[in-house]
Amino acid sequence: MKDNELVATTESKGAMQTYFRLLKYLRPLAVPFAISIVGFIMYAASQAMMAKVMEMIIEALNSKNTDARLYLPAIAVGVFVLRGLGVFIGTYYNEYVGTKIVHSLREDIFARLLVLPAEYYDRTSQGQILHRVSSGVGQVKSAVTNALKKLIQEGLTIIVLLGYAFYLNWQLSLVFLVAAPVLGLLVSYAGKLFRKYARKNETALSQGLQILKETLSSFMVVRTFGAEAYESKRYNKALADAFKTQMKIRLVQACYSPISQTIIAMAVAAVITLLLDPAILSKYSTSELVGYLTAIALIPKPMRQLSGVGVIIQRGIIGAELVFEVLDADKERDEGRHESKKVKGDIEVRNLTFSYHSQDQAVLNGISLKVKAGEMVALVGRSGSGKSTLAGLLYRHYEVQPGAIFIDGVDIDDYRLANLRQQFSVVGQNVTLFDDTVFNNISYGGAQYTEDQVREALARAEALEFVEQLPKGIHSRVGDNGTKLSGGQRQRLAIARAFLKDAPILILDEATSALDNESEAKITAAIEELAKSRTTIVIAHRLSTIQRANRLIVMEDGEVKEEGSHQELLENGSFYKRLYSAEFLE
Repeated sequence: MKDNELVATTESKGAMQTYFRLLKYLRPLAVPFAISIVGFIMYAASQAMMAKVMEMIIEALNSKNTDARLYLPAIAVGVFVLRGLGVFIGTYYNEYVGTKIVHSLREDIFARLLVLPAEYYDRTSQGQILHRVSSGVGQVKSAVTNALKKLIQEGLTIIVLLGYAFYLNWQLSLVFLVAAPVLGLLVSYAGKLFRKYARKNETALSQGLQILKETLSSFMVVRTFGAEAYESKRYNKALADAFKTQMKIRLVQACYSPISQTIIAMAVAAVITLLLDPAILSKYSTSELVGYLTAIALIPKPMRQLSGVGVIIQRGIIGAELVFEVLDADKERDEGRHESKKVKGDIEVRNLTFSYHSQDQAVLNGISLKVKAGEMVALVGRSGSGKSTLAGLLYRHYEVQPGAIFIDGVDIDDYRLANLRQQFSVVGQNVTLFDDTVFNNISYGGAQYTEDQVREALARAEALEFVEQLPKGIHSRVGDNGTKLSGGQRQRLAIARAFLKDAPILILDEATSALDNESEAKITAAIEELAKSRTTIVIAHRLSTIQRANRLIVMEDGEVKEEGSHQELLENGSFYKRLYSAEFLE
């Protein structure tokens, strides 16, 4: 077997495995799915009955049977009622099954996204993720509902009609068995082309969605730097790439349909040619021939409908591949069993080295340090020195690589992940707020807090005054990521959220960078009060915000260069002295 044939065979097997895996979601829906099949069987049976009714009508006409008017119309109406009822039952329950499967897939995808590691989000753009959740699931729905509906309804119809035709004259009906492998080859070739172009199309569409998302979320930056034309060019190129692949897909579909119909028409034409043979005409009555011809004439339509199922299934397989890529991604490792209701806050880092998956150079190099429970420690250093990375590793935002981190003497890998993160309150420089009320943003995380508790946290964060001036106070919505608030107001809400959580370890990563001097002084005082009863790690470029820390840890190029108090480092240090001089000489 040639290499390209082997690849094609492997891809075909993989595609079918993907589709069968998708169909496993049918298991809990066996009853409604079975009901839909019953409906489609009723529809298929009505098609054969129509051929029989036509035979009965011709027989009555030939024999001048006037009594047939008493029962033939009722039989005809009964057949159409059966057909309509079958369509209703089959279509409704098929849609129920398809919609339920999509519902389950979306639940599974969202649940998986919540437990994927940070590395997954580093290497996968949000546009790709959103495209998989929206477009991928949408294509799956079409494959489950439309494809299964046509496959079962039209497939059963063809089986019933062919069965009836074989019953009437099996010799003539053998023509359709000759046409079947030809149609099979056509379906296989069209499927390969469709998969090839569909994958390229999905890539282009996800790129376009990512550009759209970035432009909408950063529209002020786009306008400020006059990048409208640049973004339009990027987006239009993605659309153009998607257009090209879509037209290739449409070309496959456009060619596939008439070719398949021509093959079916040639089979029907061959049957008609044989049917008009004198030997056949002399052997069968007119009513029998009309009944047989009616059954044969009803076959092209379901075959035409069935010929398009392959394309729908291939589209669904591509969508399922997008979905299963998310569902098959490895979850965050959570193998620990240790739990602590509330840790004391002792932290120890031993010989920790770390590098991001996309970088060869280490961000942290052999870091070792200790933080005592209740101590306030400041991580100081230039941008890129590894301060935020080190803080994130404490609560396993990323997996610890060579080295180890201990909380109260227990390796953080031994903690249950959720329990470990309950011990931390984190306020970053990039504040995240949800398009919800102030109350729900502050009490975020599922715990049941009262309004009084939320107000107290807001007051301690110097945020209660401006919150009470909002139209609905703490029940006012803040907009998408707090767009209805200023940068300083958003940061104070994030600080209030950390205060309310009241975790034993507090991490403040440039938590006051968006505040004015007066607000920063007040927040700093509140943080100092809060820090008296918990371990606090402060990360700041502005040295004025961390001078009150018990101890300063100076980092440079991913290494700890110096430790000590502000005064000790000014007197004896070199790295810190340069940082301090650089800030205050600006």
